[in-house]
Amino acid sequence: MAGTQHGRTTGTRHILRREVAGTIGLLADEQDFTEMRRYRSFTFDDHTAYLRQVEELLKSLAADGGHTTVALFDPEEYAEFCAETGLEPDTPISRTRFTAELASTGPSIPYEGQTLADLVPDLVEEAVRRATWEYASSVLARIGPCAVCGQDLGRAAFARASYLVARVIDTIGEGTHHWVCSVPTGKQTLLTVLHIDATTPDTVRLDETAAMELTTVLALAIVTAGPCALVVRTTAGKSDRVYGWRLKDENLKQLTAAQVFDAYCTDAFSGDLMAPEPGVDYCTAPEVEDSAPESRHHH
Repeated sequence: MAGTQHGRTTGTRHILRREVAGTIGLLADEQDFTEMRRYRSFTFDDHTAYLRQVEELLKSLAADGGHTTVALFDPEEYAEFCAETGLEPDTPISRTRFTAELASTGPSIPYEGQTLADLVPDLVEEAVRRATWEYASSVLARIGPCAVCGQDLGRAAFARASYLVARVIDTIGEGTHHWVCSVPTGKQTLLTVLHIDATTPDTVRLDETAAMELTTVLALAIVTAGPCALVVRTTAGKSDRVYGWRLKDENLKQLTAAQVFDAYCTDAFSGDLMAPEPGVDYCTAPEVEDSAPESRHHH
């Protein structure tokens, strides 16, 4: 009877394990991995072997029916977390606590059976995307009120950017549209991407988070009066069209077909010209009409 009870308990525990969602903090970068080796309790000594073992663990958890999220483990953020919480950093328990925190606050993606070779670039891209949005949001929050009228400049810029995004959606019509918004900030260029499915008439499908991020970066360019380009690639039928706008005076001005061609067919690193893609039409963007000039804030 006791044996039957034990078997039932073990089986129930196995079922419960499938109900538990877990998070693995991944040291994707070899430099970050080396940084963690200064802790004696971190016993891994080879990054390649470490990645292989993580992948085997992910497969094992998935085979048991569990749902696992992979988060990017940053050693500097971990050290700050331990300092703020009073935890001893050189213990597995502290690393577990930090990983649990990452599950709700850090960049992460679900494990769905993909290899680490595919998962890591997606995870790094997610981290860059989140950092871009957080940076743009923090600038908008810090900018403060207008010295003349007292209006919150960050909020006004976001409202203006939201309006412009809506007008572009109305302007470009049916098809699938891949947007890229770029804003140079001196040290680096902020990039945000938005995919829109408007293949069904009068229906627009998009990721609301991605739309929020693109709008925030566009608002950053508005409030700082910085350079900004919005380029769209539209697939409708058998061919693709590429066109775009630049930000000027809180409005989107059309890029010429030649400007779009130069942007797409110039190597970003060498500056050399590249052959245009076959089946792609580099064209002048449609005009984005501004029917709400009174909403613009001059300062």
